[in-house]
Amino acid sequence: MNKRAFQWIMQLSVLGVLLAVISVISLCIGSSSLSVIKTLRSIFSGLSPTDYNIIFEIRLPRILLGLAVGGALSIAGVILQGLFRNPLVEPYTMGISGGAALGVSTAMITRSFLSTGPAALPFAGFIGAAFVIVLIYTINIRRNILNIQGLLLTGVMVSFISSSLIMLIMAIAKTEDLRGIVFWIMGSLEEPNWFLIKLMLAVSAAGLAASYFFWKDLNALRIGDDEAVHLGIDTEKSKRALFLLASLLTGCAVSVGGMIGFVGLIIPHYMRMFIGPDHRALLAGSFLSGACFLIFCDTLARVIVAPSELPVGIITGVIGGTFFIYALTRKGKNSA
Repeated sequence: MNKRAFQWIMQLSVLGVLLAVISVISLCIGSSSLSVIKTLRSIFSGLSPTDYNIIFEIRLPRILLGLAVGGALSIAGVILQGLFRNPLVEPYTMGISGGAALGVSTAMITRSFLSTGPAALPFAGFIGAAFVIVLIYTINIRRNILNIQGLLLTGVMVSFISSSLIMLIMAIAKTEDLRGIVFWIMGSLEEPNWFLIKLMLAVSAAGLAASYFFWKDLNALRIGDDEAVHLGIDTEKSKRALFLLASLLTGCAVSVGGMIGFVGLIIPHYMRMFIGPDHRALLAGSFLSGACFLIFCDTLARVIVAPSELPVGIITGVIGGTFFIYALTRKGKNSA
């Protein structure tokens, strides 16, 4: 084992331990706090009905969903930033989240998909996200060549159009529907449906596994298309596959968790500082750190104004934006 591989293993191990610690803390604290020792002991020796409901029906689902959504958004951010060679690109730049939000908003005011039960809004969000993915891809594919810059510009315009349509829907929506739209847009990990949680975990894990089929492509694209071709990479095929992979991860994450910002933007930045730009370690590191970040933010959202709860998107926006400004300031000082 060479020095670099050993260093990556140690760094990923640190992130894994950090994820475990944050998850245990999140499991224990809230409007009704439980000590770590009592929680661990109770899990193995039996829980009271109240503690069981708190841990397994309220907090554990949120932790698992935070792991899945945070990991998926971080992986999507790494892929898109590598694909566009632009550190400011994030999953929500492509307009996919706007399409999902438009789908959910439309479903709320039209009462569509109610027959699907608890999965109604996530299903509507995924339909909206999938429509935007197909639209953007169709507009920018010509003779099997994907126009990367066109993807970005089209995504930004679709995002603006979606935002305008959402504001139109909010202007004509009933009060109860308006509240639901606003809270969904701000993001939440409060999802009681175990099927959706398990599905999101499966999608997130599959996305991480699939991304490793393209780590060489991402490393090569980082130095330019021409250089990647000289290294034997089929750049057009890789671009199409990577765009679709990142889009599906984003669409699924937004459909289940709402518009939770900054995860896919800030996490890849800090992981490049911590692990380096090699995607062999960057992908796994971003997945773990994205999960840590979102679970931590969700825990804060639950306890800051307990027993009430803040939307997790507010916390990720404040913390993520602050750390992003700090990263830019640090880079500016280093370059000077």
